[in-house]
Amino acid sequence: MLPDFEAYCRLIADLPNQFPSIRFSTLSAYTIGPYTAEILGDVTFTEGYVLHVWELLDLSKREIASYSYELDRNDERMWWYDPTDHPLDPTLRSTAPHHKHVPPDIKHHRVPAPEISFTRPNLPVLIEQVEQLLDT
Repeated sequence: MLPDFEAYCRLIADLPNQFPSIRFSTLSAYTIGPYTAEILGDVTFTEGYVLHVWELLDLSKREIASYSYELDRNDERMWWYDPTDHPLDPTLRSTAPHHKHVPPDIKHHRVPAPEISFTRPNLPVLIEQVEQLLDT
């Protein structure tokens, strides 16, 4: 279960303090209904990396209802995560519907994503993945 909305907003606001590799963040959180909220924005790192984030939150269940996480480096797509189910791809069953698109043929090459969840914050995990790519 995600933290309550106020605590989740604090977690997002505190990411640059937790991860010094973040140069700046435009992440914002806002409600779009009595039981729905959205997280939207970019997290910019050194070396040209930008993590684009969109999350739709179900506040009544304290879960992520949907998401899109995309990593670019100097305007080139490095990978992305999405929760679109691919029931005919047996390699993705272990983490369905969570999966990651990776090169080569990034649109069609998908791998399981055990680190991604609807019930816990994904941003710290994603930022750690970006940090592994950094030279510094």
